Amino acid sequence: MNMKPTGHSGRLICHIALLAFTNSPSSAFSPTCTRRSASSHASVPPNVMHFPSDHSRRALPVRSVSSRSPIHLSSSRSSNVEEFDEAAYESDRLAKDAIAMAEMKSQAEEEYAKLRTPWKWRIRKAVWDFMEEKDVAQFPRPVHHRIPNFLGADEAAKNLASLPEFQNANLIKVNPDTPQRKVRHFVLESGKTLLTPQPRLRTGFFSTLSKNEVPPDVPIEALTTSKGAAQYGTPVSLYESYNVDLVVVGSTAVCPNTGARVGKGEGFAELEWGILTQQGNLDANKVLVVTTVHDCQVLDETGEKEPWKVLMRQLKEEDGTEGIPATTPFGTLTQHDVPVDIIVTPSRCIRVPNRLPKPSGVFWDLLSPQKLSQIHVLQELKKRTEEELGHKLPCGPDEVLPPIAERRDRGGRGRSAGRGGRMPGRGNKDRR
Repeated sequence: MNMKPTGHSGRLICHIALLAFTNSPSSAFSPTCTRRSASSHASVPPNVMHFPSDHSRRALPVRSVSSRSPIHLSSSRSSNVEEFDEAAYESDRLAKDAIAMAEMKSQAEEEYAKLRTPWKWRIRKAVWDFMEEKDVAQFPRPVHHRIPNFLGADEAAKNLASLPEFQNANLIKVNPDTPQRKVRHFVLESGKTLLTPQPRLRTGFFSTLSKNEVPPDVPIEALTTSKGAAQYGTPVSLYESYNVDLVVVGSTAVCPNTGARVGKGEGFAELEWGILTQQGNLDANKVLVVTTVHDCQVLDETGEKEPWKVLMRQLKEEDGTEGIPATTPFGTLTQHDVPVDIIVTPSRCIRVPNRLPKPSGVFWDLLSPQKLSQIHVLQELKKRTEEELGHKLPCGPDEVLPPIAERRDRGGRGRSAGRGGRMPGRGNKDRR
């Protein structure tokens, strides 16, 4: 499939590129993948922030990544398994979900403008609505306000596992969302170490799992949920010594030209990346980021069956000119946003030709008090960093936190949470 943007869409995507990469990584990949041709440089509009020539964005201070290769973890896997109290874990997780639900009430459509990046919410809603309408979504549904699970997620995971970058990696970080569950399965099945965050970083930080370090009678399937990671994994603190080789993230929408992605709106992929780069566990200039999505989630405004064409037409009509304002979808990239290097769908792999620069470290001046108050590990990291620097770090502006997804039974499609958010009194288990 020819993904090269043309005409009006090309001008839109040019606005995405804060700095264009002339070529993507040149390593070979699966025969099912399609290599996109790289353009020379995408134009950068004057109202878009320019970043340093080293193709990275940095929030100092950042600890350097050492040459250490083995992972050294202080916690005991065996004692963790023996002492795990499933009932207490579930009770604590659901209680914290209830708190999150109360703090992040679902917003009506007209209230999206109050959020920090309202243009991203237009993209999210367009994709979520389309996936539900065309029935390409999978459980948990509705997919609104979550990383959407999709038909073909297992095939996309299989395509990802065939990439040489995956095969050569030893420690792979994978998000805990449902559509990437099969990716986590392939990581463990391949004998690699899985690094996965606890949902919303509220029940913990990260956990590592390896099939060789759990009881032999435990199936891999039991290790790929957040509950399995908590029960059988080794808790990882902020100060462990390890190096991440590859990062897999979930997406609601993604641009095949620049790698700009939109998640579900809570920013945890960016926070996790910021923490790992600041602590020296991940090199932002070397580690590749991969996402698995349905084909309709890839920005392609020429596709009649996908939500992009209508959305882009609306934006052009609103603007009234040939130019695209910076507030339109993918018009600007927030300073802490993490773009992807490779997009994998059930039918293809796309190597991003003009990947935007990746950030490094935690941008404390962008982190709102509301978000900071929810995440203990960030509070700990900020306090420790302030002690090391000898002065207070800045705090970001207040923000209206985004909605949380509602839960429905496996058999039902559920109501669109884009209009009503989640149902009161329901525990949120969307990141299983």
